[in-house]
Amino acid sequence: MYSDSNKNKMKDRHFSLRKRVASFGFAFRGIRLLITEEHNAWIHCFAAISVVIAGVFLNLSALEWMIIAIVIGVVLAMEAINTAIEILCDLVKPEYNEKIRHIKDLAAGAVLFSGISAAITGLIIFIPKICALF
Repeated sequence: MYSDSNKNKMKDRHFSLRKRVASFGFAFRGIRLLITEEHNAWIHCFAAISVVIAGVFLNLSALEWMIIAIVIGVVLAMEAINTAIEILCDLVKPEYNEKIRHIKDLAAGAVLFSGISAAITGLIIFIPKICALF
């Protein structure tokens, strides 16, 4: 299964605070790349900011803020995963390939599922509060 060199590498894997801190740096770099370079992420960020502003004006409860934070996080995480899958697919198979198209479509569908769920969640939370204003 594993060559001797792979076994040695696995043995050498010990906890290192420096490596853990570096991994956070890589993760923040990924977030920065997503937010600065991916157009679809811009749309999600705009929606998230709009929801946060509306939540402040409508005085969301702590539970409602938790739910909003979770759905925003899920949508952005799904967009990051989708983007990573698309980049990987393009790297592995730059020319058109039907299986790669299916992979990309499935990943995009996952983002859409999370976006629809977030929108429904937002409607459930915000519609009663908006109606109460009138």
